[in-house]
Amino acid sequence: MDTPNTLQEAIVYFSNPDRAFEYAKKLRWPDGKVVCPRCNGAKHSFIKTRRIWFCYDCKKQFTLKLGTVFEDSPLGLDKWMTGFWLLVNCKNGVSSMEIHRALGITQKAAWFMLQRLRLAIQDDFFGSKLGGEVEVDESFIGGKARNMHLSERKRRITGTGTKDKTAVMGILERGGKIRTTVVPNRKKAALQGEVRKHVEAGAALYSDALLSYEGLATDYAHKVVDHAVQYVDGRVHTNGLENFWSLLKRGISGTYVSVEPFHLFRYLDEQTFRFNNRKDMNDGQRFQLAMSQISGKRLTYSELTGKDQSPRHEATGARETPIPF
Repeated sequence: MDTPNTLQEAIVYFSNPDRAFEYAKKLRWPDGKVVCPRCNGAKHSFIKTRRIWFCYDCKKQFTLKLGTVFEDSPLGLDKWMTGFWLLVNCKNGVSSMEIHRALGITQKAAWFMLQRLRLAIQDDFFGSKLGGEVEVDESFIGGKARNMHLSERKRRITGTGTKDKTAVMGILERGGKIRTTVVPNRKKAALQGEVRKHVEAGAALYSDALLSYEGLATDYAHKVVDHAVQYVDGRVHTNGLENFWSLLKRGISGTYVSVEPFHLFRYLDEQTFRFNNRKDMNDGQRFQLAMSQISGKRLTYSELTGKDQSPRHEATGARETPIPF
């Protein structure tokens, strides 16, 4: 498929509604066989003037957006695709205020758009496990003390230094991909449970000297580097993950300013997608990969803001409130 390779080309390319429609159609149904998202019926007619289909099996109309992250959105594909292009290709992310100004939509609509697009690029892993040489590390995401009010800073200093911060964990296969998740704490049960879930037995596992990793040597070739002494001991280090945490925190503090725990996993998914597809792909190919993942995913505003409490929401805590418009 001919695709744009730069942002300028993308804006021109998708400004044509027919071209944007055909592009999304080919990615959603790559074999060219359009089926109804409701009943999977293949018998239908296309109403060209409205760009919708009528299914003869369920007797209902359906659009290209139905059954995708675009569903029920009044925004045109030109705006959706430009926003998607920026999200997957801007190294430090793109804020809802930037999307609001660039596309001429409200900040609230831009915020909702970006959260739906983050769902589209979420990696489900499909049960595969990482092997070879694997790094594992954890970090905390939260506000910096120097940016807090004096009273707030004093309150936090009385704790361990991680109070009100959210723990995240990363697992990186050297030469391969990274997987990230929000974890409830840094205790042995939480961290080792994630390792055994994502890393195949017998792999070379490298971590820091956190005591929570003790006991993994029974299933893995586990080696430890003590950061109080050194950061690299031959092949034993976690510098790949440290690089990822640096990119993530730079985006959060510089682009998004603040992210609440309730939505943190979405921003992890975003940075994970860009990190895993940073090599051997240009911007156009990365965008095409992201667009191929829009089907079968839906995120409503009620679910996004916590009114529809799913188990994943309950596990991630408080709600982020978008800037009112």
